[in-house]
Amino acid sequence: MQERIDGSHPEEPHREGLAQRLNWLRAGVLGANDGIVSVAAVVVGVAGATPAVPAIVTAGLAALVGGAISMALGEYVSVSSQRDSERALISKERRELSEMPEQELEELTGLYRAKGLSEETARRVAEELTAHDALAAHLSAELGIDEDDVVSPWHAALASAVAFTLGAILPMLTIVFLSEQIRIPVTFAVVLVALAVTGYVAAWIGGSSRGKAALRVVVGGLLALGATFAIGTLLGTTVL
Repeated sequence: MQERIDGSHPEEPHREGLAQRLNWLRAGVLGANDGIVSVAAVVVGVAGATPAVPAIVTAGLAALVGGAISMALGEYVSVSSQRDSERALISKERRELSEMPEQELEELTGLYRAKGLSEETARRVAEELTAHDALAAHLSAELGIDEDDVVSPWHAALASAVAFTLGAILPMLTIVFLSEQIRIPVTFAVVLVALAVTGYVAAWIGGSSRGKAALRVVVGGLLALGATFAIGTLLGTTVL
């Protein structure tokens, strides 16, 4: 197992920009998952009501465009709020270091003492880190924030919109280009496989159980598709 100069291992998440990468990866995976489920549910529901391809395409495109914009806006607002909070905390910490450096040094010493270091060692660590970069030391020890790794709402919004669109294209192509006899069961199968993949990837990013995550999204997707298809079939029989 190789180590870098800073002592970290290549497979461990000690790299700069980690929050940024995880942020857009999370937004991308969730966007793809939502695109697959929501657009598949719409086109399957419409296909249950009518075999007319123009109607299916129109509904699918409307769901795709509206969903992509909605996902991007939602991610932008959410991550903007997180970014603003982080920036406010950074400004507060910078101000406190400027106005009361001795108290801040005592606070940093106490934090390291609370982690198990002796009084002498905690004081020495706090002094050396303060001399090197006081703001970075306090942000890391107190808040778990890296000033250079504040998340970007634009990255999250773009990743979510693009991923939603890519996910939505899958059920659209499947149901439009297949014959009427097989389009719905094949779309069900393709969508459920795709959801299993996105659930697995999301769990891999988060470090949770991959099998359980994949099963959850597959069951949820199956319920969504089944419900919309049943509604579409019912309305197609009784209304159209």
